[in-house]
Amino acid sequence: VQLQASGGGLVQAGGSLKLSCAASGFPFDFRTIAWFRQAPGKEREGVSCIAYSDGSTLYSNSVRGRFIISQDKIKKTVSLEMNNLEPEDTAVYYCAMSKGLLISLEDHYYDYWGQGTLVTVSS
Repeated sequence: VQLQASGGGLVQAGGSLKLSCAASGFPFDFRTIAWFRQAPGKEREGVSCIAYSDGSTLYSNSVRGRFIISQDKIKKTVSLEMNNLEPEDTAVYYCAMSKGLLISLEDHYYDYWGQGTLVTVSS
């Protein structure tokens, strides 16, 4: 089973990036997929998640209105469109999948984790 995150990079404040998480090898239908991030010296933070079943979404207060999560059920990918980026968004971003069907930004809810992709926002 594998979750592959991609799309990170360097962008100026106010710019945009789109992250993608590709899932493969799972023996069950997709469940909830989330994006987390961890900045240097800070705890991991849940950013957004989407329920595969009905497309319900959840966003942290820090990104609501700027980030958009979406899923492509055919390609089995989940994307995170990040707009109006701020230096405070600089972090390693991880995607994770839960075996459950609910939406949550608590990291203990997630069972599978991908490697991170670095997002750096310059001021």
